[in-house]
Amino acid sequence: MCHFFASQSPESYAFETRSIRLNGQSTSLRLEKMFWTVLEAIAAREGLTVPKFVSTLHNEILIMRGEAPNFTSHLRCVCLVALEGGLQAPGAGQRARAA
Repeated sequence: MCHFFASQSPESYAFETRSIRLNGQSTSLRLEKMFWTVLEAIAAREGLTVPKFVSTLHNEILIMRGEAPNFTSHLRCVCLVALEGGLQAPGAGQRARAA
């Protein structure tokens, strides 16, 4: 069991920083590459670009809660919820065949 998790490519959990506009302000978000890949799949499913999806999500959180604390952690949770809901992560079929 642990071999499956331990054998993950370091490339998949390397950090990637992207610049995105949130509420007209340019900001940087730093996530592991695997989370960016899942966000790309979520955005594509919604017919949006990743920056537009992230910005829309951020705005909706502000409307609902008035603030968006720890937003990058929220994005990671969004990815997990999407995967639990049946979103097929890009490359998941290849990983399953390799296991």
